[in-house]
Amino acid sequence: MRTLRNVFLALLTATFLYACSSSSSDDSPSGVTDAFDRGALLENLADNIIIPAFQDLNTKLKTLKTDKDHFIATPDQTNLEALRGSWLTAYKAWQSVEMYNIGKAEALLYGFQMNVYPTSVQEVEDNIANGSYNLSHPENNDAVGFPAVDYLLYGVAADDATIVSKYTDAKYQAYLSEVIDQMQALTETVLNDWTSSYRDTFVSETGNTATSALNKMTNDYVFYFEKGLRANKIGIPAGNFSSTPLPDTVEGLYSKIYSQDLALEALSASFDMFNGKAYATSTTGESFKTYLEYLDRNDLVSKITTQFSDAETQLSGLNANFYEQVNTDNTKMTQAYDALQLLVVSFKVDMLQAFDISVDYVDADGD
Repeated sequence: MRTLRNVFLALLTATFLYACSSSSSDDSPSGVTDAFDRGALLENLADNIIIPAFQDLNTKLKTLKTDKDHFIATPDQTNLEALRGSWLTAYKAWQSVEMYNIGKAEALLYGFQMNVYPTSVQEVEDNIANGSYNLSHPENNDAVGFPAVDYLLYGVAADDATIVSKYTDAKYQAYLSEVIDQMQALTETVLNDWTSSYRDTFVSETGNTATSALNKMTNDYVFYFEKGLRANKIGIPAGNFSSTPLPDTVEGLYSKIYSQDLALEALSASFDMFNGKAYATSTTGESFKTYLEYLDRNDLVSKITTQFSDAETQLSGLNANFYEQVNTDNTKMTQAYDALQLLVVSFKVDMLQAFDISVDYVDADGD
């Protein structure tokens, strides 16, 4: 995700950040213009939000693996339903970690291997037929992860009985198994990095430079909200970036009834992140919200809070199946996009300016 962003970061760094600095440290506080405790914010993010979210996702992916093993051992309707249930539970948990494209997740291109949609049916079926593939190769990013499992559990045949019969075939068994195993292994790798070393690195980078932790994390948050949530979940299917709507690009295409659930989970996770709310409890700590309050920007806090509420209202009014929503009343999709776009402006312009943080990615949408 940050290939183009790294080029932009380098230019920003060379041009603006170090021109007047004699320090060689990326995390020197040359850009800090206030005394807000950035370290406390980073600690709250790491200890109460990010790490617990990855721990929960990893636990739920282990359950998915177990249910997958049961289904492969005994392919029947009961085990298929159990497997579908654990897939959905894990997919909802994923919505709380997708925005954290930093550290090991960035290095592994974790997000690309977990949630590129729509999945490529052609690539999935070719891989299964060939029986030889490298799931970690970038060419397979759209043949793995949650969207691939969505297809494998709901889309490989027209009805459940035929889907179950597919998994008497060893090649289908092997592919389903390896995709799910990879998802859990990648997640555990990212989690272990956080808990073994990266957490301390993350919370120590308190400076205000392009490569310090809070600046990167804030940019990742805004980038995710703009691209991962607003564009991918709503704007692309609704046709905001094309001449016609693209209903086949919705998240949860094959399961059909979970697009809205996943979008609402993502919006809720984004709001909790903004407020510094702990992942597993109602406790709150230092956050983007408290930073803005420290800067006497209660007006912006109120504005963003209202915009989140309005966006939730718009998303809640959509069909559970976004494919159907686009095809039957796409105006509601574009209205939801517009509500999310107001938040993008508040984050990308108002909040980043208040924090004195520069945008570190190239915007190709023209918005």
